[in-house]
Formats: sequence, C-alpha cells, structure tokens
Amino acid sequence: MATTKSFKELVQDRVKHDPEFATALLRESIDRMLTGDVDIAKTLLRDYIKATIGFEKLGEATSLPSKSLIRMFGPLGNPQARNLFGVLGYLQKQAGVEFHVTEARR
Repeated sequence: MATTKSFKELVQDRVKHDPEFATALLRESIDRMLTGDVDIAKTLLRDYIKATIGFEKLGEATSLPSKSLIRMFGPLGNPQARNLFGVLGYLQKQAGVEFHVTEARR
C-alpha cells in the first residue's frame, strides 16, 4: 500500500525546493494578515518557517524562545506587534525579498 503525505508535508516540501513558491507563500501570509485573516496568516507563516529556517534558528535570530514562537503562530497564538514585525523582517531578509504596502488602484 502506498503511503501519502499530508497537505502540510507537501507544502513544506514544495517550499524547500521551489524558491518562487516559498516567496509566494510568505507574500500570501502577509497579505492575509493585512486583510484581517490572521488565523490563515499564522498557519501559512508557521508552514513557511518550518520549511525554511525552523523555529530554533528563528528564535536565535530574533532573541525569542522557539517555544514562544511556536505558540505565537499556533491556533491560539496572539503575537505582539513588536514580535510579529521582528519575525517578518527577519524572514524577508533571509528570503532576500522586501514587501511594501501600496495603495490599491480602483
């Protein structure tokens, strides 16, 4: 019998092997946050972090305990703005991208 991967495993595998997909996932998580869909944004960020640098390295880079980061991006997490923006800034730097908010054209 063939074994199947979970959806999260498939996403994480794709992030590891497809830099454009990884950038799109990070961008989508930020877009979701800005539109108020925080729960989906946290899920996307958690998957992105797991597939790229991991929570241990992120904790070292941001001076936040890895367990706190895991809780922060968990279903009941409620990250403080300072911590969230610190994480987003570091993730962008590591990915070699820089996102900006622009006014939508109507």
